[in-house]
Amino acid sequence: MVKAKKGVDFEEALDQLEELVEDMENGDLSLEESLKAFEQGIKLTRECQSALTQAEQKVQMLIAENGKLKTVALDAEEDLQE
Repeated sequence: MVKAKKGVDFEEALDQLEELVEDMENGDLSLEESLKAFEQGIKLTRECQSALTQAEQKVQMLIAENGKLKTVALDAEEDLQE
């Protein structure tokens, strides 16, 4: 499981972000509540993006061959088995 910054679980952060979006879309929040939700959403988005970037870097390291990076499509399993 990928962890975002500050120990926040990636999936948990994504769930929180989805809840914030849903709350904002419902239109039941005051302007102040909407701004706070937006601020929290930006924070969660950055945490998720950071976690994804770290995961991408780890994957690139794992598929490196002889010190050279080999780009592999995620659906091309046969390339990884060579």
